[in-house]
Amino acid sequence: MTNGLADLRAPRWVDGLLAPGEIDAAQIEDYSNKSATSPFLLVCDHASNRVPASLNSLGISRAELQRHIGWDIGALAVARGMAKRLGGLLIYQAYSRLVIDCNRPPHVDQAFPVRIDGTEIPGNASMNRSDAAARVAEVFHPYHAAISAALNARVAHKTILLAIHSYTPFHGDFPEPRPWPVSLLFNKDSRFSHTLAAQLRQHGIGVGMNQPYVVDDEGDYAIPVHAERRGIAHSLIEVRQDLISDEESEQHWAKLLSNCAVDAAADWAAEKGRDHGKT
Repeated sequence: MTNGLADLRAPRWVDGLLAPGEIDAAQIEDYSNKSATSPFLLVCDHASNRVPASLNSLGISRAELQRHIGWDIGALAVARGMAKRLGGLLIYQAYSRLVIDCNRPPHVDQAFPVRIDGTEIPGNASMNRSDAAARVAEVFHPYHAAISAALNARVAHKTILLAIHSYTPFHGDFPEPRPWPVSLLFNKDSRFSHTLAAQLRQHGIGVGMNQPYVVDDEGDYAIPVHAERRGIAHSLIEVRQDLISDEESEQHWAKLLSNCAVDAAADWAAEKGRDHGKT
C-alpha cells in the first residue's frame, strides 16, 4: 500500500469476521508516475468473489460464487489495466459483493442480498445484527476509508473518479435486453459521463446512459458519497461481461477506455478553462 494509506487495515477481533491471515478488504495499487500526478483515481467495488472463511461460503457453491452474482466478472482486470495505462491509483474491495455490497449504503436490503438471479443466499438470510455489523466494520468501512483518504490527499478540481464495474448480458431479475457494450452511470451530475460517452462514440462504441441501472442517493454509495459530495469529475463505467471474458478482451477494453478517458479529461479541462474565462 502507498500514498500514506498503509495503516488503513481492517480490524481483527477474536471471533470476528476476518481471521488474522486473511486479506485486507481495501487493496491499493499505485501506478502513478512519481514525477507527475495523474488525475485518475479508479475504484472497483465488486472486484472479487472471495468470502471470509468464517462465513462458510455463505452456504452456496463455488460455482455460484463464480457467477456474476458473486462479483463483477472481469472488472478488476479492466480496472487494473486502465490504472496502469493512466498512471493512476486503483483501490478495490477484496471480498464478494454477497458478503456486503460496498456500492450500497449498509442499511439497505441490497447490501446483503438474500436472493439474487434465482440463487438463495442462506448465509445472508440467517444473518443477525451482530453479523451485519462485523461485515460493515471489517469490510465496508476500511474500503471506503481508503477511498476517502486518497481523495483527501488530492486536489478536488484536478481529480477524476472512475468506478469500474461489469454487468451480465442476461439477468433473471432484470429480463430486459442489454445490448450496450458499455454503459456510463451517473446521478445528479452527468457532465463527465457525457464527455466520456462522446469519446467512446467516436470509436464506434454504442453507449448506454444510465442503462441497465441508474445511480441514486438511496441505493448507491461510491458516486453519491465520494464524487458528488466533493464535486469532483466522475463516471461509473459498466462493461458487458461477455465482452471481457478473457485476458485479451479485458486488455482491449482497458486500452480503449483509457484512451477515451484521457481524451475526455482533456476535453473536460478545456471546457472548464473556457468556463473560468467567462467569469
